[in-house]
Amino acid sequence: MGVSLRDLILDYRKAVPMESLGGVAAVDAHNALYQFLSIIRQPDGTPLMDRTGRITSHLSGILFRNVNFLEKGIRPVYVFDGKPPDLKKATIEQRRNVRAEADERWREALSRGDTEEAYKHARSSSRIDATVIATSKELLSLMGIPWIDAPSEGEAQASYMVQKGDAGYVVSQDYDALLFGAPTLVRNLTVSGKRKIRGRTITISPEKIQLVEVLRGLSISREELIDIGILVGTDFNRGIRGIGAKTGIRMVRAGEFDAVLREKDPDLDPGPIREFFQNPPVSDEYQLEWRSPDTAGIERMLCDDYDFSRERVRKALEGSAPKTGQRTLDTWF
Repeated sequence: MGVSLRDLILDYRKAVPMESLGGVAAVDAHNALYQFLSIIRQPDGTPLMDRTGRITSHLSGILFRNVNFLEKGIRPVYVFDGKPPDLKKATIEQRRNVRAEADERWREALSRGDTEEAYKHARSSSRIDATVIATSKELLSLMGIPWIDAPSEGEAQASYMVQKGDAGYVVSQDYDALLFGAPTLVRNLTVSGKRKIRGRTITISPEKIQLVEVLRGLSISREELIDIGILVGTDFNRGIRGIGAKTGIRMVRAGEFDAVLREKDPDLDPGPIREFFQNPPVSDEYQLEWRSPDTAGIERMLCDDYDFSRERVRKALEGSAPKTGQRTLDTWF
């Protein structure tokens, strides 16, 4: 979900070709997996599955998207969420309820034969469980792509890694990374390409957002951006009803933040939320090493265990698909 800052950020989102994004990319793993699970589905919303009914959409996304990244000179490191903060309990429960309701509506639409409605609700029913995480890490390891477990929020750890210079940018669909201080955020990297939306085929391109340009352009500080987020609503508070990003920035600029909270949400203490965005739990205990892939292991896992097409997997690993050139995967390491 993230913080809804779209209306403020529109002028600072720059479409960029994937070829210009070479270097180390700190990927918000849960965000990427959610995108794979939501998008890689059958027309009626059914996810990809093996013969036993195990979901494989995320594995397909990891394989083919990362092969594409590596071909473009992008070296991803996947950052997985750790223990969520207590501040996030209400959001986690709300998301659980939304997924359950979407799952029910998906099945109802399927029973009516309404595939378009079914697909819409199916996407919202996507969930990341322990099996999805474990199999994702297994495939990434086989591909030689590093992954790390964050102490808490993956976006916070990824943002810290970019601040340190260990990565060039954060990859996430959510704007929260900006509140965590990510110098550069790239959206749409895990979903770029042609997509069918409401019967129309559109092209989605990566977008780069520079925090310094956002703050300079809006004439605000990062602390004030966090306050706008609190008014709008974050993963750690529900926000004030009726206040969007444009109203929020007007209030913060006018020095009305505290007065608005006292009137509209007197029980909310913004201090812990501000503190979490400015000083989240992060770790220096990680190593970034890209290794040659275990191609036999990848084929065993995907083809023997999860019923992937052996031909498609081999083409991806060999770089022999028409759109990926003629290099082998090993040449990227």
